[in-house]
Amino acid sequence: MQPTKVTERIKAKALELLELHPEGLRYSELHAKILATDGTFKSNTINGCIWNLDATYPEKVYKPSKGLFRLLKNKPSETEVQVPQPVATPTACKVKEEDFYAPFADWLKNEIEDVTHAIPLGGNKFKDKWGTPDVIGKRESMRSDIIKGPTEIVSAEIKTETFQLVTAFGQACAYKLFSHRVYLVVPRQSQKEETSRLDSLCQIFGIGMVTFDAESPATPDFRIHVRPARHEPDLFYTNKNMALIERALFS
Repeated sequence: MQPTKVTERIKAKALELLELHPEGLRYSELHAKILATDGTFKSNTINGCIWNLDATYPEKVYKPSKGLFRLLKNKPSETEVQVPQPVATPTACKVKEEDFYAPFADWLKNEIEDVTHAIPLGGNKFKDKWGTPDVIGKRESMRSDIIKGPTEIVSAEIKTETFQLVTAFGQACAYKLFSHRVYLVVPRQSQKEETSRLDSLCQIFGIGMVTFDAESPATPDFRIHVRPARHEPDLFYTNKNMALIERALFS
């Protein structure tokens, strides 16, 4: 028998959609998919029905991480170890991490206007164990600005692989040694539980988080999830590293 009340129909549709997505759906995804199935549903009504879906159906639904709903029958057993595997696609082997450096530098400058100039870097330009950012930029006041601020350095760590993202997060944290703001840029193809953890870590440590399509350098579609917090780096290391790229970044 089909449910007749709107709220019951919405809840039934939510369970049906989770059945179709064993990996789970984030709140925003579930909300959008329910709305797409029936335009008569009101957004606030959907919200009221699904925000605590795990509490409504504790025998059917659980949250493996914040904002992610999954059917209990798809919960991995305690002995099952989940190891994120890279997605094997025809394009994955052709795309290189370096292909995204210039597009991200352009996005930083022209899309979100977080810097006044940015350059692809990578490699071992800074020649120390703390590593070299994949993209680095500066933010300087414009001549037309009435109130001018100090120069800021913005760094970014970009990963095209969907595993060892916590290692990439650690690298991004290291860039705070010489940067005022830092971004971690990770593939949208990453496991949802991984990106959820990174989201929380980035908020705790003041790292900006951006996701992108790691299979399309031409249209990476960068999307910001967490804004980076500004902090004061150690200017000894800032000046030491900037001296190595002075001509490229400051000329």
